[in-house]
Amino acid sequence: MFMRYGEAYPAAHDLTTLRVIACAGEPLNPEAWRWAQTHLAGDGKWGYVIDNWWQTELGGPTLGTPPSMAMRPGKVGVAVPGAEADVLDENGKSAPPGMGGRLVLKRPFPHMLRTVWRDPARYERDWQVIPGCYVTGDVATRDKDGYIAVLGRYDDVLNVAGHRIGTAEVESALVSHPAVAEAAAIGVPDPMKGETIKVFVQVRADHVASEALSAALIEHVRRELGPIATPSALEFVAALPKTRSGKILRRFLKAKEAGVDAGDVSTMEG
Repeated sequence: MFMRYGEAYPAAHDLTTLRVIACAGEPLNPEAWRWAQTHLAGDGKWGYVIDNWWQTELGGPTLGTPPSMAMRPGKVGVAVPGAEADVLDENGKSAPPGMGGRLVLKRPFPHMLRTVWRDPARYERDWQVIPGCYVTGDVATRDKDGYIAVLGRYDDVLNVAGHRIGTAEVESALVSHPAVAEAAAIGVPDPMKGETIKVFVQVRADHVASEALSAALIEHVRRELGPIATPSALEFVAALPKTRSGKILRRFLKAKEAGVDAGDVSTMEG
């Protein structure tokens, strides 16, 4: 949101009392972190921007980068004390560094909910997908030092001609362009490729949506991620549909694109 309006707004105010800015909800893409660290936190002179990840049913932050550790752009961090996280491959084994897999928690921890109100079976199912693990529904990678990057929901992972591409990867590539404030990517069914990629882009206040900009952004993604991740379509939007806690409702975009009912959208901000 701040990137959309440019650095003039934070520059016009004294932000030196900001010590820690913690982000949650959507994966914090590298460009957004760099922008916030530079323009909101004084490039580390007075503050620090950190990321963290959790879910409502987990009761609080579960992965994160504490201020005592160096933030790595694009990485949420490590498991907080008491939590034990892992990234598993299709065989249920720990995935090697750099390889995507299912993000799981290998045991309960203190502030994790015991059940879901009036629907205990739903919670229990998440422990049975991979026996002995709580399956978060997210896809992630982990580097050699244990830093985890959350790539998006398992159901949102794009399958283009047999290649699995995280929505966060495409969206981060778009946001790294100076014209883009926010972006969302979805998969559109395709008889040849399985899926093609369509992206929705909100431009920054000092840029104007145009066919030329659309072509430039598609080419930018191609350069950043390679030909297989090139979007087949791009649509400019005034705003992205989000929950009140800031999560992008990609299923709403997918349903709208397919012309079907999006289901329960009661959490969407008005």
